[in-house]
Amino acid sequence: MSEKERWYRRFVHFLRDVRAELKKVTWPSKAEVYSTTLVVILATIFFGFYLFLMDILASWGLTKVRDILG
Repeated sequence: MSEKERWYRRFVHFLRDVRAELKKVTWPSKAEVYSTTLVVILATIFFGFYLFLMDILASWGLTKVRDILG
């Protein structure tokens, strides 16, 4: 058996294994996907604003320290 044939057989076996594993997956419902997506978006917005405010406060604090020391 040539190398190409062996490669092809391994690839076909791999695809069969992938298909078998995908049949075992429990897929989320549309409502679950919607709710978790909403949570991720809201958390991203919240932490984005939080980090933005922390950056402003740190910049302000470092500027005050630099003005006092320098």
